[in-house]
Amino acid sequence: MNLKPIKTESDYKAALKRLEEIFNAKPGTPESDELEILGLIVDDYENKHYPIEAPDPIEAIKIRMEEMHLRQVDLIPEIGGKSRVSEIL
Repeated sequence: MNLKPIKTESDYKAALKRLEEIFNAKPGTPESDELEILGLIVDDYENKHYPIEAPDPIEAIKIRMEEMHLRQVDLIPEIGGKSRVSEIL
């Protein structure tokens, strides 16, 4: 196990490749320890270089509606009349 910080995109790609190689490591093995630590290192790099911004509240509602296959009319019992739902969305 030769772990080091990820500093470049090339380091990042190599780390992802290694994660893929050891992904199914059995618990308690050196590979599972490496998997856990390397996963944290990759997560840190991704958070710094590929941040994902949270959607605004209305977009979050629309995304959730799409995931749940809901229409605006399905929100009427929760929000109020059809015009109120339209106003919000």
